[in-house]
Amino acid sequence: MTSFALLNNVEHKDIKIQSGYSAEMGDGVMYTMTFPFEFRSVQAEYPILLHKDLSNNLIYPVALFGFQDKENLFLDEGGWHASYKPLMIRRQPFLIGFQGEQAAESAERRRVVSIDLNNPRISRTEGQPLFDEFGANTPYLEEAANMLEAIHEGHEHSKKFIAALEEHSLIESLTIDITLDDGSKNQLLGFYFINEDKLQALAGEVLESFSQRGFLMPIFMMLASMSNISDLVSKKNRLEGLS
Repeated sequence: MTSFALLNNVEHKDIKIQSGYSAEMGDGVMYTMTFPFEFRSVQAEYPILLHKDLSNNLIYPVALFGFQDKENLFLDEGGWHASYKPLMIRRQPFLIGFQGEQAAESAERRRVVSIDLNNPRISRTEGQPLFDEFGANTPYLEEAANMLEAIHEGHEHSKKFIAALEEHSLIESLTIDITLDDGSKNQLLGFYFINEDKLQALAGEVLESFSQRGFLMPIFMMLASMSNISDLVSKKNRLEGLS
């Protein structure tokens, strides 16, 4: 269970964050949210799909790590084996919090760093300190704050990106058939992707608008990322001892 608190240099002055990646640290996940601005880096390693949050019916992009719940095929006892880890993985155990009351529509609450005190990366004895001896932010914490700000901006851009895809009916449900080396067959269900036929039929002015709003390159990166499905299957075969 998470226990988020607004980070401060009095109550949390001795907290340290353990680095590295492992299932014990919470990295054994099948996928994570990703953002269009990082698609170029993400597509070099992972398939980029779309997923619907059934609690609010919202669609968002995800980087896929495996084919079943809690399966991360990039993770083993030696760590996470990929040149790029998505921001939503690297930001742990931090999250954006808000300070102050929003008394009027024109008033904006101040964004501050929040921390999950129950996260397994939290330590009092080892890891990266958050504050120095004078209570100032360490470079590590400053980097984390910058990541959170990038995530906040990424959320806003991602909403517009998905809205543009929906406006032109470019999103379709996706079924991926997976055949392992032992002949066993599986299907990846519950995800969505871009309908390439409808994309190719878009008028030139629509594509130009996509480009101007920073949507066209992410679309291309998503399409290119699908070649990583075969790499995931190969990782799965090795995990199962089939190759």
